[in-house]
Amino acid sequence: MDLFAHAAGKDRRGQPLAERMRPISLAEFVGQDHLLAPGRWLRRALDGKELTSLILWGPPGTGKTTLGRLLAAETNASFVALSAVMAGVKEVREAVAEAAERRDMRGQRTLLFIDEIHRFNKAQQDALLPHVEAGTVILVGATTENPSFEVNAPLLSRAKVVVLKPLSRENLRTIVDRALADPRRGLGAESIECAAATRDLVAAQAGGDARQALSTLEAAASIAQPDQEGRKQIDDKTIEEALQRRALLYDKAGDQHYEVVSAFIKSMRGSDPDAAVYWMARMLEAGEDPLFVARRMVIFAAEDIGNADPNALRVALAATDAVRFVGMPEGHLPLTQAAVYLAVAPKSNTAVTTYAAARADVEEHGALPVPLHLRNPSSALGRSMGFGKEYKYPHNFEGHFVAEDYLPEELKGRHYYQPSNSGREREIAERLATLRKQKKEGP
Repeated sequence: MDLFAHAAGKDRRGQPLAERMRPISLAEFVGQDHLLAPGRWLRRALDGKELTSLILWGPPGTGKTTLGRLLAAETNASFVALSAVMAGVKEVREAVAEAAERRDMRGQRTLLFIDEIHRFNKAQQDALLPHVEAGTVILVGATTENPSFEVNAPLLSRAKVVVLKPLSRENLRTIVDRALADPRRGLGAESIECAAATRDLVAAQAGGDARQALSTLEAAASIAQPDQEGRKQIDDKTIEEALQRRALLYDKAGDQHYEVVSAFIKSMRGSDPDAAVYWMARMLEAGEDPLFVARRMVIFAAEDIGNADPNALRVALAATDAVRFVGMPEGHLPLTQAAVYLAVAPKSNTAVTTYAAARADVEEHGALPVPLHLRNPSSALGRSMGFGKEYKYPHNFEGHFVAEDYLPEELKGRHYYQPSNSGREREIAERLATLRKQKKEGP
């Protein structure tokens, strides 16, 4: 199970390029300077050979597994790796038992690396607690999901969360250059020509993911045709062929899902149709359910536009129906029309603020009785108790309006709805002000 002990010396031929090029020392590690640059806390901890349990949180291909291995090497700990997809409590107990024996027999610490730790259920995570607390193992968990939601609070309190960032294009270019030059672990022995601009393309297309960059480069090398001198030529066309249709960084069940959706909503709220359509395209091109996007626009139309433009809700609903009717890929057209309309529409969030104000009174005052004049006099008993007796039917009055109280006695005079001056709501505000003035003055 000690995967790092022989990593430097073992024959890596036959392994994917991304695995062959995995750094075997901190000097080779690229990126995450906010953690590992001289003077940063993790670097200081490593220099002092001290390490506590960690949760490494970051997107794919940012070095979580590699960093776990290097942390073990730098602190002279045995590296034991488990995958939460394959392992369970039994495997955890076996790993802990071996760690205890290693500590007692050799005085060596064990770094227990658990990949995709968010996939462990509560019982599996709880099984780790006593061993982490006792120091039998140093736990390093890797996850692409937000640990606050996916890792149990007791375990989270015993580990420091470390955030890994997507690699920059400069980081990725360094990794690509290294792979092309390395004759032993990389592609340096294959006589490959790859122009600087093409290397930049590989870095740009990888989306911050080193594994993606190296996989693209390896695929391109496998399909590149040698020239008359036997040198393989990797150009932009070769890279595009290797990529085919790249998978966008968008996990429909993870943080990227919520981050991209959030950007989509905020772009519409900020009246930026260009950004709104970009983020929508990110979702749709990554395979998101178009009805999910449509539902978000229906909610947005009521939440952020409301009566400033009542047509916004109709447009969002029409787009939803259109997507159901025509399907994809043509469904992106009504969705785009709707996203643009919602982005440029006048904004008002009074649906949110009005309901929140009313709900606050409901929570504070509880179930206040319905005034007698508003109750339905549908039975003889109700009529005898005065149900509906003093009710004034608005259509019997001029202008179809009569000064009347419709709230419970304790809430008389409350004004939950405060219309904005945006779009159609400006007209509504003027009419409502007139009605409220008439109501205040009485019949």
